[in-house]
Amino acid sequence: MSADQIEALRLVPVSRETEARLEIYVDHLIRWQKIKNLVGPKTLTEIWTRHIADSAQLARFIDPEAKCLVDLGSGAGFPGLVLACIHADRPHFETHLIESNGRKAAFLREVARTLNLAVHVHDKRIEEVFQAFVPQIDILTARALAPLSDLFKMYGLLSHQPRKALFLKGQDIDIELTEAAKYWNIDSEIVPSRTNPQGRILVVNAIRLK
Repeated sequence: MSADQIEALRLVPVSRETEARLEIYVDHLIRWQKIKNLVGPKTLTEIWTRHIADSAQLARFIDPEAKCLVDLGSGAGFPGLVLACIHADRPHFETHLIESNGRKAAFLREVARTLNLAVHVHDKRIEEVFQAFVPQIDILTARALAPLSDLFKMYGLLSHQPRKALFLKGQDIDIELTEAAKYWNIDSEIVPSRTNPQGRILVVNAIRLK
């Protein structure tokens, strides 16, 4: 076990079963990275702390009764696929990963198949998926995808608002919130990241157009 993995599991502890799933996930990512360039090459030496733990820390905000998680712009699976690994043993819990990039979507499907996860990969634009999305979304997630103003606009594409949104953001979150507040009434809380001193987690309970 690498020092990076040990530190990640110290920051965000998980069960042995989850750790085993995450190890398989990381092995797949490293293999695919050689030909698909799924993540920034410079982050590979810190993949556990930089990507896995950073994503896994969102699990504590997911209510026990939640059944549907939708991850926007999933990329290599952060945070959506990591959270699917953590909640793999929960009955009736499904994860939807939206990723329009074909090679990244293929990677997500391969990991989900290998780990037998209840994961649905949508290789379309977010707008296309949301226009036809039927299930009630309990948790909406996104990591380094877009400014908050743009993320909130995506809410408007859904026929029913997610019960909670979890957005991993950086130190500019206050600026983004100020801009978004010009157009939205936002019921939210900012929580410090466990893995990045400059990182923040925005927990959104509800938004409403002004």
